[in-house]
Amino acid sequence: MSLSCFDLGERMLSVEEALEAILGFSVGSSPAQETLPLASLLGRVLSEDVTSPINVPQNTNAAMDGIAVAWPAGQQEPALPEAWTLVGESLAGHGYRNAVPEHAAVSITTGAPMPPGTDTVIMSEQLEGAPPEAGRERVVVTRPETVKTGQHVRQAGEDVPRGAIALSAGTRLAAEHLGLLASLGIDRASVSRQLKVAIFSTGDEVTAPGEPLPADGIFDANRFSLHGLLSALGVEVIDLGILADSAQGMVKALEEAAAVADMVMTSGGVSVGQADWIKPALAETGELGFWRIAMRPGRPLAFGRLGAERVPFFGLPGNPVAVMVTFLQFVQPLVRHLQGEHAWQPLRLTARAEESLKSRSGRVDFLRGVYHADESGQLWVRSTGRQGSGILSSMVAANCLIEIAAPCAGIDAGETVTLQPFMHRG
Repeated sequence: MSLSCFDLGERMLSVEEALEAILGFSVGSSPAQETLPLASLLGRVLSEDVTSPINVPQNTNAAMDGIAVAWPAGQQEPALPEAWTLVGESLAGHGYRNAVPEHAAVSITTGAPMPPGTDTVIMSEQLEGAPPEAGRERVVVTRPETVKTGQHVRQAGEDVPRGAIALSAGTRLAAEHLGLLASLGIDRASVSRQLKVAIFSTGDEVTAPGEPLPADGIFDANRFSLHGLLSALGVEVIDLGILADSAQGMVKALEEAAAVADMVMTSGGVSVGQADWIKPALAETGELGFWRIAMRPGRPLAFGRLGAERVPFFGLPGNPVAVMVTFLQFVQPLVRHLQGEHAWQPLRLTARAEESLKSRSGRVDFLRGVYHADESGQLWVRSTGRQGSGILSSMVAANCLIEIAAPCAGIDAGETVTLQPFMHRG
C-alpha cells in the first residue's frame, strides 16, 4: 500500500495498513548528512558504515596477570619444567620486545602485548616463588596439569579486525557505540541531519501550564508529552504553542510550520466534532491520506502531507493517552525511518495475563500495563486499572502497553499476550 494516490481517506484502516502507508511515505528518501565530533554523536543515526582502521585489540595480549611462556615446538601439552626463569616483564603500554628463550618466561600484566615467541599465559594465582638461579628470579607452576596451550591470550583483531565494518549505517549511537568508535581512534562520524518537527496544540479550551485555568479550560499536557517523546529520539522540536479554533488560522499555521520543519504534528481537532478544524485546513493546504484507524485509544488520527514540499503531517487525537499511544505506534517509526534507522522494530515481549483483560473484536486495543518477572523468569502483566484515554496517570503507572490483536474479544487470566515495553524508562 502506498500514499501516492492518497485515496485512503474515508476507509477505516487496520493498524498494519496505516503503518505500512505511513512508512511508504519515506520510501526512497535519503536524509541529509552532517559530520559531527565524537562527543556530539550520542543518539544520532549513522549515515555511513564505519570501517575499522586498526585491529582491536591492536596486539595479541594477555587476558590475565601472570607469566607469558611458549610451548616447546611440536608438543601440545608437554611436561612443564620444574621452574621457569623470569627474563623480563611486559606491561600494558610497555611491551617486552626480545625473544624469550626455552624454559624462560616473562612477567606480564593484563592487556600487555605477548612477547615474541610466547603463546600462553599462566595466571598469577598458579605461581609460587622458587630459589633464584644465576641471579634471576624463578617461579613454579602449581597444578600444572590444568595449563592448556594458548590459554588466557587475546588475539590481535579478535574483537574488530582491521578493514571490518565496525558499525553499520542506520545504527542509532548509544554510549557503547561511542566507546567503540573511540577505541578505533575515530573522533568524528557522518550522521543523519537532525530532523526538525513542529508541534502545536489546538482548541479554545487548551491553556498553557502556568496560566490561570478558565472554568471550561484544560491545561495543555499533549505538547509537553510530545516534546519529551521527540527529544528522546534526537529531534529538534519547534514548539509553536497553542492555536485557537479558527479555520483560516489553522491554514496559516500549517503553511508556516511546513516552511520551517521536516514534519508537522498537532493534537486535537481531528474527529467529527463541529469545532474540528484540522481536516478542512489540511484539505486547503495539503492532502489527507487517512484519518481513521481500527484501534483504541487513538481511532481519529489524520496523516497527510503539506505544501509543495510534501512535508509529512500527523493530526493526533486530543486525549493525552491517545496522543502518546499513537505517537509510539505511528510517529516514532516514521521519525526513525526519516533519520535513516531503517532496520528498527519495536520491542515486543510475550507475557501471561495476571487478570482477565477486556477488549473488543475488530480493533486493536492498547492497554496500559505493568509487567514483571516471577522467580522462574516468567513474565506476567496486569493492567493499570481504568483505561480511559484521558487518564494520563495510567501512563505514569505503566511500564508497557498491552497489545490485544483485533480478532480477540478479550484475554483470560493465564493466557499469553503481547506487550510493548516503554524503552524510554529505566
